[in-house]
Amino acid sequence: MSKLTPSIDSSRIAKHRRRKVVNVVALTMSMAAMAFGLFWLIWILIETIRLGVGGLSWSVFTEMTPPPQAETGGLANAIYGSLLMVVLATLVATPIGILAGIYLAEYGQKTWLGSVTRFINDILLSAPSIVIGLFIYAVMVSRAKSYSGYAGIMALALIVIPVVIRTTENMLTLIPNALREAAYALGTPKWKVILAVTLKSAQAGVMTGILLAFARVAGETAPLIFTALSNQFWSSDLSHPMANLPNTIFKFAMSPYENWQKLAWAGVFLITLGVLALNILARVMFRKKH
Repeated sequence: MSKLTPSIDSSRIAKHRRRKVVNVVALTMSMAAMAFGLFWLIWILIETIRLGVGGLSWSVFTEMTPPPQAETGGLANAIYGSLLMVVLATLVATPIGILAGIYLAEYGQKTWLGSVTRFINDILLSAPSIVIGLFIYAVMVSRAKSYSGYAGIMALALIVIPVVIRTTENMLTLIPNALREAAYALGTPKWKVILAVTLKSAQAGVMTGILLAFARVAGETAPLIFTALSNQFWSSDLSHPMANLPNTIFKFAMSPYENWQKLAWAGVFLITLGVLALNILARVMFRKKH
């Protein structure tokens, strides 16, 4: 036994050294990947702030999108159109997403309908937004023979729904079954247990998902190109093409006109600032609750 002990110890030491080497290599690669991502992210933010702030002025919020080579102009109609469509899309999609998420978490965990719903929801989550835009174009725009704000709202709502479904289901699944069983023991019906116990306990996480979905669709461009298109003037009529910030940024950024390019960078800065604020708000709400 004494002859075997040194060989066993040496093999353990060799394994320990190999593990340390592997750990150092993996940690170095992870740090390098993080640094690579942060480098581009910080560069993008610096350029966005540098060029975006330079294009900001009071007229950006008070004047309509200008014609080419105009000396003045703003993004008021595009900002209004984006806010209107994103808010309405979120209002339409949120109840559907929450109800579907409640069904999947509380009723459809082991049913065929629940499995099919999860599968379809996963497809919608991973589907490119341009595919959703083309679908709404074929279903609504081509039949109505007109672009409209309603079509844009439907396209954005189809992007919000799967995000809210997944978040709601995950948050409800994290609630301990002991809370449900305690409520059932008191004779509480299941629908009331869901509303008063599980959903109330998961409300911070659900709200986080809604805010993140709102932030995601705020910068979507491809679906709106095929649905709402754009409008150079102020319009509150959702049955006609409606101005929106992402499409306006795309059009102005691709133009050779200096005024349009400045407005495009101002729009990029506003969207980036808004999305960043919503993400921070969502993280803060989530941390406070959990």
